Amino acid sequence: MLSVVIPALSAGATLGACLEALAGNNELIVVDGGSTDDTAEVAVRAGARVIAAPKGRGTQLRAGVVAARGEWLLFLHADTRLAAGWREAVADHVSAHGQKAACFRFRLDDPSWQARLLERVVALRVRWLGLPYGDQGLLISRALYEAVGGYCALPLMEDVDLVRRIGRRRLRVLDVAAVTSANRWRRDGWLRRSALNLSCLLLWTIGISPARIARLYG
Repeated sequence: MLSVVIPALSAGATLGACLEALAGNNELIVVDGGSTDDTAEVAVRAGARVIAAPKGRGTQLRAGVVAARGEWLLFLHADTRLAAGWREAVADHVSAHGQKAACFRFRLDDPSWQARLLERVVALRVRWLGLPYGDQGLLISRALYEAVGGYCALPLMEDVDLVRRIGRRRLRVLDVAAVTSANRWRRDGWLRRSALNLSCLLLWTIGISPARIARLYG
């Protein structure tokens, strides 16, 4: 069984599309961190199970794993929609590369040249550094997840923390896109948001606490 775990916080506007692409999956778990909109209602209508957890993606993801029953886990952000062909790609990975974890190709739901440029930069970061972020999803067996210690209860950088422990040699990129909302870049500006994301990674690398980075990230 594949268990899909989605941390959410007031994500009603995007969660529906995320869950629609997953329709028919064995187990969908939305971990609500205290939403003030219709996130829970959207999840229930789509056939997902909703559980509550304290706000913070690391904490929410850990709670989702405890509730999940599957031998394989797929972690997604609530504003990310998997493109067609994801089921086949997951099945192939499980059957042929079960000892490794996997992520999807990063893609933004924006037609601009800035979006295409950012997608290329992310692809290079993943190829050279083995550092996909959570908006690319993460597919991992429960056995490997537990072997590397799982998600830490961090307010931010929980994705980078985990893939660092997985290691680039145990991480594959599936040839299917994870289409993520570009709202943050459109709202904050392409250069400013990209610079902020890079700054967060650099601060985490030099040992700044995730709580302080989360305040910067906004």
